[in-house]
Amino acid sequence: MSQTRRLAAILAADVAGYSRLMGADEEGTLAALKAIRRELADPKIKEHRGRIVKTTGDGLLLEFASVVDAVRCAVEVQRELAERNADVPPDRRIELRMGINVGDIIKDGRDIYGDGVNVAARLEALAEPGGICVSRVVRDQVRDKLAFSFEDMGEQQVKNIARPIRVHRILLGERRDRSKTPMSGSQQDSPLALPDKPSIAVLPFQNMSGDSEQEYFADGMVEEIITALSRIKWLFVIARNSSFTYKGQAVDVKQVGRELGVRYVLEGSVRKADQRVRITGQLIDAVSGNHIWADRFDGSLKDIFELQDRVAVSVAGVIEPTLQAAEIRRSSERATSDLTAYDLYLRALALLRAGEKEQYLKCLDTLRQATEYDPLYGPALAVAAFVHQVLHVSGWTNDASATRREGVQLARRALQVAADDPGVLGNVAYALGYFEEDIDFAIELIDRALALNPSFAQGWYGSGWLRLWAGQPELGISHFETSLRLSPHARRSPIFMSIGVGYFFARRFDDGATMLLRSLQEHPGFAPTYRFLAACYAHMGRLDDARKIVQRLQAITPLIVPRNATHWRNPDLRELYLSGLRSAAGETK
Repeated sequence: MSQTRRLAAILAADVAGYSRLMGADEEGTLAALKAIRRELADPKIKEHRGRIVKTTGDGLLLEFASVVDAVRCAVEVQRELAERNADVPPDRRIELRMGINVGDIIKDGRDIYGDGVNVAARLEALAEPGGICVSRVVRDQVRDKLAFSFEDMGEQQVKNIARPIRVHRILLGERRDRSKTPMSGSQQDSPLALPDKPSIAVLPFQNMSGDSEQEYFADGMVEEIITALSRIKWLFVIARNSSFTYKGQAVDVKQVGRELGVRYVLEGSVRKADQRVRITGQLIDAVSGNHIWADRFDGSLKDIFELQDRVAVSVAGVIEPTLQAAEIRRSSERATSDLTAYDLYLRALALLRAGEKEQYLKCLDTLRQATEYDPLYGPALAVAAFVHQVLHVSGWTNDASATRREGVQLARRALQVAADDPGVLGNVAYALGYFEEDIDFAIELIDRALALNPSFAQGWYGSGWLRLWAGQPELGISHFETSLRLSPHARRSPIFMSIGVGYFFARRFDDGATMLLRSLQEHPGFAPTYRFLAACYAHMGRLDDARKIVQRLQAITPLIVPRNATHWRNPDLRELYLSGLRSAAGETK
């Protein structure tokens, strides 16, 4: 059989005290083990997209493409197994020990080998019954994505591994029940530690109407917002049953943050007047007490449930980029010696906003550092693929073929490790839609992202571009406008450039030129905007203006008329673009 080498997450598990259990009751132990496999372990492995490599009597060796899936699977199995054991005498309990590692493996048929597998087995041996030990690279890769705490066990020297292994233990204990009235003063428990990713609680909105019948509307509004925010994969959202313990109380936002263990708190109010309703919301940093965002939404009570949906989607769409901007600011204040892959990723996102060549190159370098730190960090891989697309379309590369090749590879790697993350799907779809011929597959990916998170403003933006590339300018314009409605305060000038391109292909050249000029005022270094504006002017008969734009473009890139614009799938629209550019540049076909 052929051997292949790849990176994977490996989970090794065995039964603690297996020999003792078999000696005491062989048939009962085997029956209990079969029941655990059938009812718990196998369904969880399938749910988290794992593969059983082999069983060894009392042990299992599993392979996962995603380290997040591996850790989630392990934690859920251990917690459910602990619940099963609650009423079982200690000497008859079946408890698993687990070890998880990420490393290079060699696949030979169905089996896997390599140092990555050996380390996972050694980590399993270090785990206590019912516990999970992970390597440092596993801890680093999931700490920004999952809300589990870890205990550093230091470096451990283990059998047949030359170098010491840094070991971390996952703390599986549940948080204390806080379903009672929040306490204050000396009665208050110690503050909960903040999760390793942005966290938010949505408090019950105040009913300011003086109409008790509107209480259900206010509560339903909050539930819809919690549901919408929960679709944002990188955000830790407190469940309704915890946040609603504050209903009807005057609260201190900082205290709420400490008690629920969150950095951000969203609060608001609902006020009814006749058949109109006004909903206000404000987002607060619970650590500093600073207000981050506030807005209001007005609507008619004639279709109250449609209004709930609209406001929930709008709030989630606005909060996502707002929270991301706040996290970028926080990351920029951290010492460079204390950066994680998540910090590096945030710093890279900040560089994207300048829209100029040097910033994009710095962004790409920062993303490389993030993926060296965490090779399976899907968001960083996906944004890196997106940056390669920008470099390619702008003509900011010495080897266009290599840029395309690397962009496609990064997109496929991101898709392999994070296919359920709307943000990753959005960037992957954008990159593959530009670089690859299968535009239908790219559209399928972006549609999946929007199904997972309908309030994903950046996803609607990417979807607009895919529709333009597919030759559907009116649908593209509609999706850009949806993105702008969801994120109206995010000054992303590419949205104006994008709408301008849509107008161009819809042959609304006057409207297109207006939007493209607006985009250039904010980001004067983005080459594609100049190309479309020059083509616009050419088709409007304003050749002098078109040539002035070409002169400005030449100061940015030597590439004026792309020689290969096959990402525009409709040949008539592609020729509309290229013919306008050729006229502006004084070229003949």
